[in-house]
Amino acid sequence: MALRRLLRSAGLDVETFSSGADFLDSLKSHRPDCVVLDLHMPHISGFAVQARLAETGNRLPAVFITGHDSDETRERARAAGIVAYLRKPVNDQTLLDAITAAIAHPPGTRAI
Repeated sequence: MALRRLLRSAGLDVETFSSGADFLDSLKSHRPDCVVLDLHMPHISGFAVQARLAETGNRLPAVFITGHDSDETRERARAAGIVAYLRKPVNDQTLLDAITAAIAHPPGTRAI
C-alpha cells in the first residue's frame, strides 16, 4: 500500500495485484508500461513472473525489489533482463527514478 501511495503521489497510474498470477491474468486485457516485482511473493515468485513474461514474448520493463539480496539473486536478475534491482528498504526517489527509466527506455531500446 505504501508503494502504491508513493507512486500515485508521483503522478503514476498504478495497479496492484494480490499475486503474480493475478497480474499475469490481467495482461489479457491491458498492457502496463512497467512492472515492479518483489522477488519473494506468495505462490509465484518475481522470477517466475518474469519468466512467464519472457515465454509469452511480453517485453515489459521490470524493476525487481528484494529483501533477500545475494550475489546469486543479483546475477539471476541481470540474466532475466531486468531494468533495476533494488534492495529493501527501497529509497523512494531511487524507485521513482528506476520506474521512470524503465518507462522511458523499454527493453529492446537500450542495453541493460
